[in-house]
Amino acid sequence: MRTTSNPAFRNLPSSGGYAGFNSAPAGFPGAQPGHGPAGAPPTVERPMTVDDVVTKTGMMLALLVATAAATWISGFWGLALPAALVGFVLALVIIFKKQASPALIMSFAAVEGVFVGGISAIFQTQFGNNIVLNAVVGTAAVFGGMLVVYKTGAVKVTPRFTKWLIGAMVGVVGLMIFNLVANLLFDFDPGLRSGGPLAIGFSLLVIGIAAFSFLLDFDAADQAIRAGAPEKTAWYIAFGLVITLVWLYIEILRLLSYFQSE
Repeated sequence: MRTTSNPAFRNLPSSGGYAGFNSAPAGFPGAQPGHGPAGAPPTVERPMTVDDVVTKTGMMLALLVATAAATWISGFWGLALPAALVGFVLALVIIFKKQASPALIMSFAAVEGVFVGGISAIFQTQFGNNIVLNAVVGTAAVFGGMLVVYKTGAVKVTPRFTKWLIGAMVGVVGLMIFNLVANLLFDFDPGLRSGGPLAIGFSLLVIGIAAFSFLLDFDAADQAIRAGAPEKTAWYIAFGLVITLVWLYIEILRLLSYFQSE
């Protein structure tokens, strides 16, 4: 499997077959894919399907939307920052945990919902003009568009493309950190988040990178299915897709705010 820019997929199978899949020696009496000798119990769980990915992603998004709505309605918008920190810690635990944990992943979705709900309410109050609705529509449109691009093969996911995208992602993250440190420690504003032409251009760049990240995520899911990854792997796929969706949504929300403030 190719390397993906999304760290959520670090635990996906790295070759054409999953550990234990088709493990019975060729010609062994009663050997079947995913089974030992005749009469022995299966050695692996059911292989993952596209439906598994859709179901798990839908469950995560439903919980995220529910907690986002609850945060917005309750007025506890100040929980957005603590939720972002907790979500970051949960993401690290999920990424480095050797086995998929549905409970942890759903907990991450709930916490991210608090973050998204709080941030969205703050932006809507400050900028109005249906900025949140427009950001949601924009995020859905980009996701659908990139799915069409992947399915039609308009952009091929090659090792070179993957390396380029990862490099671009590292670059923009580095610039974000530089911008934050310059503002907080040196009282210097590089202009990447100030709402001017430079900020708009930078936001468009980040949105483009997030959009193309979907191609790598789709490819990682596709290859995991072909590799015979177990059903639980769908949780990793869903986790990765939700991370990219939230990242894209927040960046679109930020870009729209630049135009509203002019």
